[in-house]
Amino acid sequence: MYIVGIDIAKRFHEAAIIDSSGKVIVKRIRFANSHTGFLKIMDAVRKLDAPVEFGMEATGNWHSTLTQAEQIVHVINPLQSDALRNMFIRQTKNDTIDALIVAEVIRFGRYCETQVAPENIVALRELCRQRFFVVDMASDFKRKIIALLDQTFPEYEKLFSDTFGKSSVELLANYTTPEEMLSVDAQILADLLNKASRGRFGLDKANQIQHTAKNSFGIVLASSSFALIIRQYLEQLKSLESSIAAFDDEIARIMATFDTKLETITGIGTTLAAVIFSEIGGDIKKFSSVPKLVAYAGLYPKSPQSGESKTDGHMSKRGSPYLRRAVWLAAAVAAFKDPAVSLFYQKKRAEGKDHLTAIGHVCHKILAIIFAVLRDNKSYVPASAS
Repeated sequence: MYIVGIDIAKRFHEAAIIDSSGKVIVKRIRFANSHTGFLKIMDAVRKLDAPVEFGMEATGNWHSTLTQAEQIVHVINPLQSDALRNMFIRQTKNDTIDALIVAEVIRFGRYCETQVAPENIVALRELCRQRFFVVDMASDFKRKIIALLDQTFPEYEKLFSDTFGKSSVELLANYTTPEEMLSVDAQILADLLNKASRGRFGLDKANQIQHTAKNSFGIVLASSSFALIIRQYLEQLKSLESSIAAFDDEIARIMATFDTKLETITGIGTTLAAVIFSEIGGDIKKFSSVPKLVAYAGLYPKSPQSGESKTDGHMSKRGSPYLRRAVWLAAAVAAFKDPAVSLFYQKKRAEGKDHLTAIGHVCHKILAIIFAVLRDNKSYVPASAS
């Protein structure tokens, strides 16, 4: 039997072939990350005229390509190949050596297979991650718009409870600066606001806006340029919010194919449930205990020590940042909405913990609940605070 170790890269991969005794048969095969490259490595394997097993680290999509070609493929955690790599005197990164090391890990047989997530889990995970990215972009545009309004119309923030509500956005998209709002008849403003707010705002609001605009202390210099920038940012924001809505629809569609009960947990809706479920790979059995799940989320404390003293540290920030973010968001809600969790939060505050530290402790509790709900496949029932 022969073993083909593959080191995956972006454009070109490296492969090495050894036999069952560890003898190097082919030290280096360089092939492109393409169909042509696939044909090249498969041609090299066919020439061996003997059973072959492939090994590679858990990255890229080549495991799927080779599996579909009816090849035996072992996917391993990079940490397992790193352990063997450390035995080499020269520990520098080298693709040829890395391919041989992967092959040796498979030959020794002392490794755990990394389970490749099913296609729908991979799709869900990618959608959730991209949604976070787009949400962050939208938040950034909102911050930029607020900063510009603070210069051109600092009093504007008091006109609407939500600067980015429909009425406010419609107003800013058409009349952006105090000068523009004063240049139009109050009734025209009233009609625009009435339509955008579905009758909530009218002439009184239009008069208030013009009165505030007339007495604004905002800058006048280059106001037309500021207005153009704000309107362009509003267009970008509108596009991003449309993308978020599209992501939400698809995430909900895929999530509906699972029966996770995660949404019964206080603070966890469909989107956060999808993030949590996809980031753990759709199988809680991968984690033997709650502390293992906590560690994977990177929510265990990193406590620096100096001599015999020990001080409270920050969170380690290792593990999945997406899972950590989802759990943190859920904890921030549950700390005030879930009776038992709220009591736990208040207890930590009473012990002298600041808000963020107390929320960190709540995150552990939420992860314990998540673990139990997924393990037992039972709905979460909030315990009484009494």
